Amino acid sequence: MTKKRRLQEAVGGTEYSVVLHDVRRVYGRGTNAVTALNGISMNFAPGTFTAVMGPSGSGKSTFLHCAAGLDRPTSGSVFIDGQALAGLSERRLTELRRERIGFVFQSFNLLPALTVWQNVTLPQELDGRRVNRAAVREVLDRVGLADKRKNRPGELSGGQQQRVAIARALVARPAVIFADEPTGALDTQTAADVLELLREPVRTQGQTVVMVTHDPVAASYADQVVFLADGVLAGSLTAPTAEQVADRMTHLGARSQRGFQAVTR
Repeated sequence: MTKKRRLQEAVGGTEYSVVLHDVRRVYGRGTNAVTALNGISMNFAPGTFTAVMGPSGSGKSTFLHCAAGLDRPTSGSVFIDGQALAGLSERRLTELRRERIGFVFQSFNLLPALTVWQNVTLPQELDGRRVNRAAVREVLDRVGLADKRKNRPGELSGGQQQRVAIARALVARPAVIFADEPTGALDTQTAADVLELLREPVRTQGQTVVMVTHDPVAASYADQVVFLADGVLAGSLTAPTAEQVADRMTHLGARSQRGFQAVTR
């Protein structure tokens, strides 16, 4: 039995929603090659909320893209809900993302011509599934948009648009929700409301949330924070406070700057 097969069988028997094993992502070739991720191994269990942080260029966006199946690693393995992503066709990978993954991005990614209801149900429509209208009404009520279902994104505030994006991610009850700087375009109070909405399905539905952020306050809403630096893991914090996160980021930023100066000398 090959090592890859043994790993796949082992992961299939675990309770992890997301598994990354020795993931590397290299862009370019030869002297122009840039290693964005250099052997990342990490597991995320159901019912957990994890923030991923790091200085600029640390690899956190590449990490999210590889973990969510939006980019293919150069080497290593990624599993979502026990399913290996390697070897899947683009069509099957798209289907898996619609079935088991929810996405929330800073830019909301809503279609301006569609209503709130239509934006929320779009993944189900694209997947050819019958829309569970009761589930859509329930999730819109949970995010406080029951009375906005006929409105279009342009008629909503930024915070309301992000709530639509969260509702769209929640409605199919995916195994994991990936959030990329979900509060970056929001004011402080609205950001707090959005973070509570992201935390709610972790507690009540046992879903997994993985959030990339640069904001220590946003990270403090998570159960744990993992730090990346130069494409490798650089530590973690459990039950983090904003002050602890900010202090760790200050040290990582200083280390990254020293490394940059050493390279450019």
